[in-house]
Amino acid sequence: MQGTRSNDITGIILVGGKSRRMGRDKAFLRVGGRTLIDRTIELFQRCFTRVLLVGDRAERFDEHGLPVVPDIYPGSSLGGLYSGLYHAETEYIFLASCDLPFPNEAIVRHLCAAREGYDAVVPCREHGYEPLFALYSKRCLDPIKEQIATGDYCAYNYFPKIRLRSVPYLELASLDPEQNAFVNVNTPEELLEIGGES
Repeated sequence: MQGTRSNDITGIILVGGKSRRMGRDKAFLRVGGRTLIDRTIELFQRCFTRVLLVGDRAERFDEHGLPVVPDIYPGSSLGGLYSGLYHAETEYIFLASCDLPFPNEAIVRHLCAAREGYDAVVPCREHGYEPLFALYSKRCLDPIKEQIATGDYCAYNYFPKIRLRSVPYLELASLDPEQNAFVNVNTPEELLEIGGES
């Protein structure tokens, strides 16, 4: 898959977050002169022939020319994942949140290449899973729906019910020389720390 675009995986970007701690829409924060949403869209368009945004207020993203679908279960990243899987026309999706300053193409391609025989391929670091930069198949739909029906919106409590490939960060470290692939910004202070525009 190196250097090519996959037509059997859909890139899904979650754009429904409330950005409460940041105080403004994180998708449109700027790092290095580009918005966070643009950084992820550009990466996904290099990797996938299909890219889909999931969230409300679709008019915010009119200029991007990408389809936007509403959350079926609004208010959580798990609901966003379910919505992306439900609307995707491919068996697999690669999920990312819209607020990653440094999404890593090499890691995307590595995780996608590891999907054979698995329902999900998810990075795992010392503190736990990174479910918002991971690959999922439609076989996750029923376990997620069953979990949501119980009122549990944890992003990974259904993992024991699927064939999971947990990818330790040690396996990805050589692909992430700056060690910033999973950096997340939630506050104005964190944005300034990574060189973002206030």
